[in-house]
Amino acid sequence: MPVTVTETAAREIVSIIKQQELDLGAISLRVGVKGGGCSGFSYLLDLTEHTKDSDETWNYEYPLEGEDEVKVFDLKIICDPKSYLYLNGTEIDFKDEVMGRGFVFNNPNATNTCGCGSSFSA
Repeated sequence: MPVTVTETAAREIVSIIKQQELDLGAISLRVGVKGGGCSGFSYLLDLTEHTKDSDETWNYEYPLEGEDEVKVFDLKIICDPKSYLYLNGTEIDFKDEVMGRGFVFNNPNATNTCGCGSSFSA
């Protein structure tokens, strides 16, 4: 199963790309995991122009509302094979609430998650 990104998260990614003055058409979202965090693994998100031959890749199109020059944002998601073992089927969302804002990982492979939501065990 692929790693997916909600439309809300995609809009936030577009906002970050524009704030950093990066090329919207050349940037991919790299997702991954690394050892650490309070539950064993931490999630990684990175904007990059580089992919590896061994990466898993998925492309999604999202509408960009209110912009005349671009009607659709093509988001390429990349993930290394080791991280994909822990992330397959994960949905990445973005929450902007009173108690905080940030990306949220809905990971069906996680057996435990920490209170902050940025680490998990599998």
